[in-house]
Amino acid sequence: MFNLTKRWARRNREAGVVAQPEPDRNGFALQDGQTVVFIGDSITDAGRRAAEAPFGNGYVKLAIDLITARFPERRITFYNEGIGGNTVEDLRNRWHDDLLVHRPDWVSVKVGINDLHSVLWNGPNPITPQKFERLYRECLALTKEKTHAELLLISPFYVSTDTDTQSFRGRVLQVLPEYIAVVEKLAQEFGARYVNPHAKFAEQLKYRPADRFCPEPVHPSVSGHIVLALSVLEALGW
Repeated sequence: MFNLTKRWARRNREAGVVAQPEPDRNGFALQDGQTVVFIGDSITDAGRRAAEAPFGNGYVKLAIDLITARFPERRITFYNEGIGGNTVEDLRNRWHDDLLVHRPDWVSVKVGINDLHSVLWNGPNPITPQKFERLYRECLALTKEKTHAELLLISPFYVSTDTDTQSFRGRVLQVLPEYIAVVEKLAQEFGARYVNPHAKFAEQLKYRPADRFCPEPVHPSVSGHIVLALSVLEALGW
């Protein structure tokens, strides 16, 4: 058997096949028996309340499928609690019924773009960066008070490079950093893992057009959701 193993190793070397090291399977954060809740707006929802139930067809489903494929032995329970159009105020109002009741070990939050839009559109209930921070902090404080869950915070993003035409898209890009800064601040405050997809997409847009990832700046295509899913998995030690 030893000689056979050496023979195969020699043949692989001659064929240019390089042996790959085993991945560090213990470095990934989500463990057997844990419960994970993804909560947020339409980007998290991604059809999970309709034909694409229960996980949607976006980054949540992609992340779950990749985790399951790589770690078949880990019995992890996943919930997608995204609802399209939600602001952080909506999340705060349903935080108990849609999140705390699951007694999660991990909570992933993706919210912010609807909050920003509520200000630029002069809506009846604008969620300014200050209000966004206050309500977001309440959600996280409740999580720490009522559970032992670890946190993963995903800041809002906008897939566009229109910074100099005085368009609505340009105005979004001017205001967006304030909301991103809030999420980053809260991640540091609560010891959360942090994902900044806006920076990830900005790097992609140096080389590829925006519509490669989003048909419009808010809702990603499959390619955009892959970027987002990979960012989430990397934050978890993929």
